[in-house]
Amino acid sequence: MNVVITGSLGYDYIMDFPGRFADRILTDKIHKISLSFLVDKLSKQYGGTAGNIAYSLKLLDTEPLIVSAAGNDFAPYKAFLKSKHISTRYIKEYKDFSTGSYFVITDKDDNQIGSFYAGAMKHAKNVSLLSGDFVVIAPNDPGAMKKYVKECRNNSFPYLYDPAFQIGNFTAGELGEGIEGAKILIGNDYEIDLIQDKLGISHEELLVMGPTVVTTLSPKGSIIENRYESIGIKPAKPKNTSDPTGAGDAYRAGFLAGYLRKFDLGVCGQMGSVAAVYTVEQYGTQTHSFTTKEFIARYRENYGQTITL
Repeated sequence: MNVVITGSLGYDYIMDFPGRFADRILTDKIHKISLSFLVDKLSKQYGGTAGNIAYSLKLLDTEPLIVSAAGNDFAPYKAFLKSKHISTRYIKEYKDFSTGSYFVITDKDDNQIGSFYAGAMKHAKNVSLLSGDFVVIAPNDPGAMKKYVKECRNNSFPYLYDPAFQIGNFTAGELGEGIEGAKILIGNDYEIDLIQDKLGISHEELLVMGPTVVTTLSPKGSIIENRYESIGIKPAKPKNTSDPTGAGDAYRAGFLAGYLRKFDLGVCGQMGSVAAVYTVEQYGTQTHSFTTKEFIARYRENYGQTITL
C-alpha cells in the first residue's frame, strides 16, 4: 500500500525554555512585542512534515513515497531515510539552496513558538505528484500545495488536506477548493477555527463541505466529525513527556495507517493517539521506534481492544 507524502523536509532545531511564555508576554503590549528566551537545551534533528509522517507510517508497515524538495546539505538526512528503508527516489535536490530549517522553542507547559526557513522548499512546486493509493498534502510551499490539490482533483486521487501554518497564505477560494476535494481535513482546534474564520462559515457548514474533519486537541485527545457523526477520541497515555514536537505528524501517520486499512474512524483516531505518544516520549520527531507487535500491545493497554496490523 503506497502513500504519496507531500510536505516539507527540514532540519529541526529544538530548544527548551525552562520558564513559561505567558510570564513574558504583556497582553497590553502585544502590538510591539520584543522578546528573547534563554534556553537550556538545543538539539538538531531530522524533521519536516513529509519526513515525520513518512517515518511513522513506515513503522506501521505502510509504504510512504516522499515527494518533496531538499537542498545541498541533505546528504545525512537522505542516508538516514535510506537506513529506515524509506524511498528517496522522488525527493528533488537543489544544489544552490539549503534544506529547510525549523527553529522551535518549547516552554515548561509544552507551548511552542517556532519559525521555518523554507530554503529549497520554495521549489517544491516544481515537483509533480505520482500515482499512489492515497496522497497527503501536508504543509509545504503554498504554490506546491495549490498545485497538488489541482493534480489530485484532476486525477481523482484521494487525499488528506492539512493546510496548517499555511492557512493565511491561501485565499478563501483556494482554501475551499482544497477542502471540498479532500477525503480528510485535519488540523488542531486553533487551525480549524482559523479555517472557518477565513471562509466565513460555521463549524456545521464546514462539515457540510464534504470531508471528514479531524480536530486534534493536544493532550486532550481529538474529535473526528462528518455530517453524520462526531467521535471523541481519548488521548493515549505517554510514559513520560520529553518533547511534543512532531506529535501532530505522528498522529496523522497513525490515523492514516488505520484509515488505509479501512478501520472505523474511532480506531483510526485511537491509532493516531498511540503513535503521537511514542513521539512525545522521545526528544525529536524521528527518534521514536516501535514494532507492530509493540504498537498493538500499546493500543490494547490504552483502549482495551485488539487490532491487527
